[in-house]
Amino acid sequence: MEVFHALQANATGILPAEFSNLGDLVAIDGSLIDAVLSMYWADYRTGSKKAKTHIGFDLNRGIPRKIFLTDGKGDERSFVSRILSPGQTGVMDRYYQCHKNFDLWQEEKKHFVCRIRENTIKTVISDNPIKPGSIVFYDAVVLLGTKGVNQTESSLRVVGYRVDNKDYRVATDRHDLSAEDVAMVYKLRWNIETFFGWWKRHLKVYHLIARSEHGLMVQILAGLITYLLLAVYCHEQHNEKVSIKRVRELRIKIRNEVGQPDNMPPDSEFYNKPTEGGLYANL
Repeated sequence: MEVFHALQANATGILPAEFSNLGDLVAIDGSLIDAVLSMYWADYRTGSKKAKTHIGFDLNRGIPRKIFLTDGKGDERSFVSRILSPGQTGVMDRYYQCHKNFDLWQEEKKHFVCRIRENTIKTVISDNPIKPGSIVFYDAVVLLGTKGVNQTESSLRVVGYRVDNKDYRVATDRHDLSAEDVAMVYKLRWNIETFFGWWKRHLKVYHLIARSEHGLMVQILAGLITYLLLAVYCHEQHNEKVSIKRVRELRIKIRNEVGQPDNMPPDSEFYNKPTEGGLYANL
């Protein structure tokens, strides 16, 4: 964990902030990991074991920022305050909608852009003007929820917009952004989904090696550290983001450096020796 945090801080200083005009954006989401029944700590449901990662993802630089591990039933919403620092903006999907948390995050000076359910009750305090021809159809300062039941104590902003005939409504405390910028911030949340897909497919970090909670966390951190190293390498050497093309080129380079014959398959015993090629086999 210490290596991960040190490398993450180093990568933050190297990689450019692509959306700095929108603030310090951190996408927050959880991802389930299939476990085996012997992993007694990974409680999920009867006859099924799963663990869950809770990740904060730096949207400006495209790298993981923080990581927590729980059993599969672990509540994702409780990790938002642990992942965000004051001044940062958490970007979350509908699962994270919680009116008490919206109040809490504002008290903690932690910003948010969170999609909300379409039928959420809104008490309008004031309406904001909408630009003609905009994708935005709603922009207002409101209280969310039912009074006396689950209504927010602090006002917030709700922006509604339409993309490809699909309506989105997001709650935020970012009054400094235009409604279109708020929509853009939520759109960027998809980048963490792309990261999860790339991470699972190409780094194979969810192929269980360890069974204990500690061992699984070490395995996951190894994957995150690999991704951070790749992000720095691709930027410094090619001025690009991480891509499978560059990973394949790097794999060939490493294979040549350790002296593996060109005609030897990647899964050969030589390539996977721990003291020679094994460390890089996941690449």
